[in-house]
Amino acid sequence: MVTFLVGIALLLVGGFFYGKYCEKVFGPDDRETPAITERDGVDYVPMKKWKNSLIELLNIAGTGPILGPIQGILFGPIAFILIPIGCVFGGALHDYMCGMISIREKGAQMPALVNKFLGKKVYGIYQIFLCLLMLLVGTVFIYTPGDLVVSQLLGQKPVMGNPVVWIVYGLIFLYYLCATLFPIDKIIGRIYPIFGAILLLSAVGVGVGIFTSGYQLAELTSANWLGIHPDGIPLVPTFFVTIACGIVSGFHSTQATLIARSVSREREGRGTFYNTMILEGLIAMIWAAAAMGVYAKGIDSSFIGTASVIGIVARDLLGSVGGVIAIIGVIVLPITSGDTALRSLRLILAEHFNFDQKIKKNRVALTIGIFIPVIAILLFAKSSEKGFNILWRYFSWSNQTIAVFAFAMITVYLIVKNKNYFMSLIPGMFYAYVIFSYILNAQIGFNLSINISYIISAPLTLLYAYLTVKCGKNLKENSQEITGSKNY
Repeated sequence: MVTFLVGIALLLVGGFFYGKYCEKVFGPDDRETPAITERDGVDYVPMKKWKNSLIELLNIAGTGPILGPIQGILFGPIAFILIPIGCVFGGALHDYMCGMISIREKGAQMPALVNKFLGKKVYGIYQIFLCLLMLLVGTVFIYTPGDLVVSQLLGQKPVMGNPVVWIVYGLIFLYYLCATLFPIDKIIGRIYPIFGAILLLSAVGVGVGIFTSGYQLAELTSANWLGIHPDGIPLVPTFFVTIACGIVSGFHSTQATLIARSVSREREGRGTFYNTMILEGLIAMIWAAAAMGVYAKGIDSSFIGTASVIGIVARDLLGSVGGVIAIIGVIVLPITSGDTALRSLRLILAEHFNFDQKIKKNRVALTIGIFIPVIAILLFAKSSEKGFNILWRYFSWSNQTIAVFAFAMITVYLIVKNKNYFMSLIPGMFYAYVIFSYILNAQIGFNLSINISYIISAPLTLLYAYLTVKCGKNLKENSQEITGSKNY
């Protein structure tokens, strides 16, 4: 329990002080935000700080901060230290800077920011990865909450031949359709406070239950600090791909830029972007501890590392009624990420094709174009025995790949603004090493040995750093030549 409590302290104290430092580096002021200057009643809509923060939390907190820690805690108590460190210095910084840069750039979404700060060639590659990620997010977050409803609430098997499965999928799909089409304050802005209450209630319930139930949590020692996965899987890179949303997630950049269009004052940014990521890190810590506690009780090995642990933990800690409430809270998480993922994809494609989203037929046309491939991917994942595992692996890796692009964009922005760019370059380099070594080693990638993957990934990571810094310095020089000033 000591290691867990130390991790919580690192997360909260570190988040408070480093969050203030990130805010100081960026320098929010009193200028009007895009929610005011670009107001259109659809996507640019000023909303209250508490509502923006709640929507941002629900947008970024999918099943990642729950399913990820349930699997990641198999590496041992080192997770209780790596989650807060990564969240404070990586994930929360990533989310804050993406959201704030978007505000300064008139609410531009991530592709537009990548195009401006990293160039058209990188933009083309980024667009492919991002659109793929959004489709995978939308699909995964129909699949996982749908199966949880069927198995945990209805007590049926979530197999393809069960018509109840498709009815539940259809209802989630219908909600996503509405959330993608209608103005952000009409659907998302009204229903999220209810979802938020359920989410926070379930997280608090599980957190309190960890202390009152007598769960035994392992402590960090010299023997287990490098990870103790039962299958011998190396800590780097797999741990950092597995626990994505509780540490660093590229998907979050797309959600921060989405909410950037409804933030009324720049000074609200730290609470809206940075602090919500710290809260997601807290959710990840709670579920990591809960999973470790239930593993220590000797549950059937077939459940270890699977989504079924959610139901086991919830009912073990909170009883039948409280367990159901906690499970509903978990179901809420992916639904409130999947809806805005598809909404973000609509905005991204709208910007790319110059489709005016004030025109209803344009919104409908893009939405139909998005939902067709989602249905196709969902059918594949459900019809194949290993379909979902394949889907989840590509989703996890592409998610972290998007984060590497975001860190590079932030670094270039900070270089141009004469600010401390190492704060984003260093986590960007670390995650570049993670995605390179993972795809080189993984069976879904090149299937090389882990040692060879490590060796090849090192120069690729240095190349990433070199090109990022070079891009920033070139853009800074060009901007000075054009403006005749040191300010960009």
